[in-house]
Amino acid sequence: MAIVEAEILSIKQKFGIIGNAPMLNHAVRVAMQVAPTDMSVLITGESGSGKESFSKIIHSLSHRKHGQFIAINCGSIPEGTIDSELFGHEKGSFTGAHEARKGYFEVTNGGTIFLDEIGEMPLGTQARLLRVLEYGEFIKVGSSKVQKTDVRVVAATNVNLINRVSEGRFREDLYYRLNSVPIFVPPLREREKDVELLFRKFATDFAEKYKVKPISLAEDAKAILLKYRFPGNIRQLKNLVEQISVLSSDHKEIDGATLSGFLPKDQTLPSIVNSKNGSDISEREILYKVLFDLKKDVTDVKRMVLEIFADPTQAHQILKNNTHLFEGMQEPKLQDQPVVISQSAMPVEAEEEIQDIAHEAEDESLSIQKKEKELIVRALTKNKNRRKNAARDLGISERTLYRKIKEYDLES
Repeated sequence: MAIVEAEILSIKQKFGIIGNAPMLNHAVRVAMQVAPTDMSVLITGESGSGKESFSKIIHSLSHRKHGQFIAINCGSIPEGTIDSELFGHEKGSFTGAHEARKGYFEVTNGGTIFLDEIGEMPLGTQARLLRVLEYGEFIKVGSSKVQKTDVRVVAATNVNLINRVSEGRFREDLYYRLNSVPIFVPPLREREKDVELLFRKFATDFAEKYKVKPISLAEDAKAILLKYRFPGNIRQLKNLVEQISVLSSDHKEIDGATLSGFLPKDQTLPSIVNSKNGSDISEREILYKVLFDLKKDVTDVKRMVLEIFADPTQAHQILKNNTHLFEGMQEPKLQDQPVVISQSAMPVEAEEEIQDIAHEAEDESLSIQKKEKELIVRALTKNKNRRKNAARDLGISERTLYRKIKEYDLES
């Protein structure tokens, strides 16, 4: 079925999708083409790029449009309760199960389920989901009775699921079952002039909401806006326009200097993006990785020195095994005669220093865990044990926080 441009425009207007970038229009076209079928769809794209809108397009244009549509964020449901949420449970199946409960796959029979952040789903739950996709059946928690359901699954992720598969964190069979039809939602920085259209739309909306003059951009401000990478995509742009609309209501036209004052100053660490799968690494994650990698290298060097002093006859082989620590520097000449270090000639101060290095190397990994635990405790205390708010402050998913709380025995 050929999809004409007028139909694409109509769908974009209906679902509030602003922009004319070719990659965006292609994503809309694929969603419209696959909607009448019952095929599973995997939507990929960075966080904040608007993936949920495409799941709604698919549902509204399908024969299930009169059925129920439920959107579920897999990353926000604790690992211990996600099976119950999705598939239901029987009374007494676990502590707190005072009565039987229907899961989303039962109540949405005949409709569509949108599983956002599918990459955060636990492996055990993935096996249950695969059974639903392949046989249309599931079993409630605490039950042995097989139940049937007719639900279409649309999934979305902002991570590279192929990498998750290779790491053993996502089932390969489930990935290919979900990825029957892939849809890639492009990030805002790859949508050319769409950022200006979205800015004007948000400016008009917030002008009406706050009863202020609608803002516009001067030419120098437009140039700055188009160069900015927007790691938070449409969500970040919307928040930016709202701030400017409220705080600069006396200025109808925003110049470059004013706009720059509202943009984050930490753009020296750019977002790393894989445009093929839409995955990204936030600036904070880059900084953490750099620091942890640096700390690991320092620890490795300390251990290498310790090994050499412990067995000087193996110095040549030890250096050869650790050539990765000398990347970017002149490599040690491993072809020369083996390094020989005389322990008898070693000063007492050097022996004491080596002992200190050994103890420090042993404690190195524990220090990171200690800091992580302290951060989690502080976030929970600040938010009065509200895990959703604490997870937001920490920049992690609620399910990850739930796992960390169990790991560090912080439940009370």
